[in-house]
Amino acid sequence: MAAKTPTPTTLQQAIIFYADPENCRQFMTELRWPDGKVTCPACGSDNVKWLPNAVLFKCYEKHPRQKFSLKVGTIFEDSPIGLEKWLPAMWLVVNCKNGVSSWEVHRALGVTQKTAWFMLHRIRLAMQDEEGGMLNGEVEVDETFIGGKARNMHEAKRREKITGTGGKDKTMVLGMVERGGKVVAGVVETRRKQELQDRVRQTVEAGAAIFSDELKSYEGLDADYAHAVINHAIEYVNGNTHTNTIENFWSLLKRGLHGTYISVEPFHLFRYIDEQAFRYNNRKDMNDGDRFNAAMKQIVGKRLTYAELTGKTLEAEPQSHSEPQPPTEWEPF
Repeated sequence: MAAKTPTPTTLQQAIIFYADPENCRQFMTELRWPDGKVTCPACGSDNVKWLPNAVLFKCYEKHPRQKFSLKVGTIFEDSPIGLEKWLPAMWLVVNCKNGVSSWEVHRALGVTQKTAWFMLHRIRLAMQDEEGGMLNGEVEVDETFIGGKARNMHEAKRREKITGTGGKDKTMVLGMVERGGKVVAGVVETRRKQELQDRVRQTVEAGAAIFSDELKSYEGLDADYAHAVINHAIEYVNGNTHTNTIENFWSLLKRGLHGTYISVEPFHLFRYIDEQAFRYNNRKDMNDGDRFNAAMKQIVGKRLTYAELTGKTLEAEPQSHSEPQPPTEWEPF
């Protein structure tokens, strides 16, 4: 087996490296077929040959889709954008601590803002956690509300958006973080005891030490966990009992949402949470190239069409460049 293609470690190196189509081909081939044996995504045969003039692979078995590109079967499938733009876009998203907006990608890569917006959502799909596994050890649990600040709104917009107090008109997010380990976070519909505790039990191994605030919805967790509570009305730290780690994650998430993305609709929020969680979970002992490679390993077998992203059928795909409409359902946790 041939030696693996060396990958860049900085953005400047990445832009230069992936501008060469041969480098893109070698990198994607090694990524998708690490054993060096290219197989047809339609029939699984390895009777495949690279056609350099067509920049495609061809399968020599008899079936309708003999020719296929490096993008087939990945988040890049059916995209007219070349890998020389897709790969630097991926590099930016996985390595910019506060995220990168579609307007920045539009200016940096020379694509339209609408195209950049779609590209970023496909990249976020690849950044969804695939490892699974339960959290263990010391786990902090907390919830937060995501939404616009009333003081920053025009009076007319405030009357339209703010119809109650507290978090009534905001989206609730539940997060769990293993101290020294990974974070798991997602949108939840309510703060009710059953929903929150079901999420905790699905994510945290029984017997783990759980730290939370004094929210009554967490009462009863001590039946399965060593549950300690910190009363934020009195103090924020009491020995080893605190929720500062998950609060730090909320700070990172909101810095990106309020500072980089400015306005995120609730029906897309889970994708931005996935993005920030990926960077948080891959923050230690990794350089930018390592983090990029980790995300690229998750691009295969995932697909997101514009119709799915905007909640429209393929027949009714939008023709204008207006902001896409929300999907018909909330995405799962």
